[in-house]
Order: sequence, then structure tokens, then C-alpha cells
Amino acid sequence: MITKEQYNTIKARVLNYFQTAGIALTQAEKENVEVADFGLGDPEHSALQLVTYINTDRVCAKEMVLFPGQTCPEHRHPPFGDYPGKEETFRCRFGRVYLYVEGEPTANRQAVPPAADQAYYTVFHEIILNPGEQYTIPINTRHWFQAGADGAVVSEFSTPSFDEMDVFTDPRIRRIPEINEEA
Repeated sequence: MITKEQYNTIKARVLNYFQTAGIALTQAEKENVEVADFGLGDPEHSALQLVTYINTDRVCAKEMVLFPGQTCPEHRHPPFGDYPGKEETFRCRFGRVYLYVEGEPTANRQAVPPAADQAYYTVFHEIILNPGEQYTIPINTRHWFQAGADGAVVSEFSTPSFDEMDVFTDPRIRRIPEINEEA
């Protein structure tokens, strides 16, 4: 859980990243920036900031911001009910993103999971995305990603998103953000 003050500070940084990347947002989108700290209480190392443009029964589009070295923890988007699971494409708009997926581990990989959470990272096949490059993550594939030294802005295009159904390798994680309005 983060405090309202932390949220406002992070949100201001996020808006600066969007501006630097040339991403235009409406006032409503600016007001609805999501800060997902995953309940770990360490937003500098493990978090993801995003704006959802659209999420219908057919498509989803989001913009994501990662600060320098910040990591979105390992997770997958499994099937449930009649839904086959989420397929998503990441397209780097600014900075550099180190994406890790299932497959042959990369020797001398560029990113390292946050020290306190390394036990919860199991996939190490590295995909490096620079501005203009993209990668599609298949349904139900374990993955995690981390920004490079300048941070990153990443567009996500996917099938419908059900964030509450994401399965994280780390059982401590709570995907839906909580903000302590009183602190």
C-alpha cells in the first residue's frame, strides 16, 4: 500500500515521462494514472505505472511507465472460464525495456530482479526493446520486465485485460493497487 502523498509524487513523475515520450493524454487520463506497487511497499524497485485507454470484451490498450531500474514482477495471464488468456504486445516508446520470458536463459543478461525478491523470478530469456521495437507475449507465458537506466515508456496492445486474474510467482503480491488516503 502506498500513501496518497507517495501516489501524487509518483504520478507527477509519470506525467513527466509521458510528456518526454511525446504521449498526449486527456485530463481524465492524467487524473486516472494507476500506480501498482503490488503490495510490496517498495515502489522504487517493484511497481508499474499505467494509463488504460480502452479495455473492452475484444481489445485493451495501455501506456506503461517504468522508472530507472523499476521492475514489474514475474506473472502470467492464464485462461479462466471461457477466456483463453491474455495475449499482449509491448512496444517501446522511450528508454529501454528488458523483458524476460520463458525460454533458454540468456547468458550475461542485462537486468537483475530486485534483491529482496529474487526467489520469485524464474524466467530469464531476455528480449531487449528499444524505441520502436516490439514483442508479443503469448497467452499464459510467465514474464517480467525492467526499465533501463533512463526509465521507459511502453505501449501495450492486447486482448481484454483482467488484472485481478493475473497470477504472480510471488504469492505476496496484490495486483489491484491500494492507496492509504489517511496517511
